[in-house]
Amino acid sequence: MTDRTTCPTCQAEDVQINADGRIRKHKANGEPCPGGGTPTGTARIPKPARGWYTCPETGTKLRRVTTILEKGVPKPALPYWSANITAESAMENLPTLVRASRRPADAQEAYDWLRRAHTRKKDERADIGSAVHRIIEAHVLGTPMPEELLDDPEMRPYLENFLRFVAEYEVAFEASEMVVGSYEHCYAGTLDFILRSPHIHDGRLSLGDTKTGGELDLRLSDGTLKGVYPEAGMQMSAYRHAEVCWLRDGTRLPMPETHDEGVVLHLRPEGYRVYPVKCGPDVFAKFLHAAQVAAWSTEVARTVVGAALPVPSRLALEVA
Repeated sequence: MTDRTTCPTCQAEDVQINADGRIRKHKANGEPCPGGGTPTGTARIPKPARGWYTCPETGTKLRRVTTILEKGVPKPALPYWSANITAESAMENLPTLVRASRRPADAQEAYDWLRRAHTRKKDERADIGSAVHRIIEAHVLGTPMPEELLDDPEMRPYLENFLRFVAEYEVAFEASEMVVGSYEHCYAGTLDFILRSPHIHDGRLSLGDTKTGGELDLRLSDGTLKGVYPEAGMQMSAYRHAEVCWLRDGTRLPMPETHDEGVVLHLRPEGYRVYPVKCGPDVFAKFLHAAQVAAWSTEVARTVVGAALPVPSRLALEVA
């Protein structure tokens, strides 16, 4: 059955919706209605691609919050982490690598496999993080848990610990995986969840983020928690200071007011922890600074150094 709607421009009823979620071109009073091609329903929600969200209604490009943090915040520990993962992979597979080194073709293949060790590790973590987000989203929406996750022994402890968090903190979720954005500052992102709990900020509406990496209660030499990094505060400050949000039916509304501290749910197989994270105006100011650094890295920097000047000819030098 083809989806149909009422055109918001001419109020014509039973107008067909195209496969791309836009209102089909039609006529009003014998003339083409300007509402043809207007996105409707879920097609109104901006979707991420290549570091940007694009608003379907206005065409405005909004930089992804995660891209801003990736390009605008230094991560000095990352090269060391990558080197450690590569070294661990090499030691765990030393006999295989030695054998491969004796044949040029095998050696090149082994080299390519080894240099991608950190990428494989990153992808593994991303897979777990995505699965956990699907579990939380299903719980918030009251839909059945994905069967493949329920049957996965690796995911079972994450689910059990998440349900413990919900029960022990008496959590009521207000939103999950909701796209939010700022037209003023040209960014958008998808927040993990908004919650209420009598044990968190006196029951006030609060932003929440889930992290699944690292280890519980392990602090690094600089004092930060492994798996719960300060950038989480910048990320939530961007969501908190967004002007608009999109409901699941595509309706755009003002962003609800939330507490100036969010919470990070550090969810691990061995348990969970809940950490308050500042995301007020002072942290947001730092996020905007990071956005400027990201713009430098991805847009401005490539235009700063021009083409090499031509070498002056000998005749020109003699005339001068």
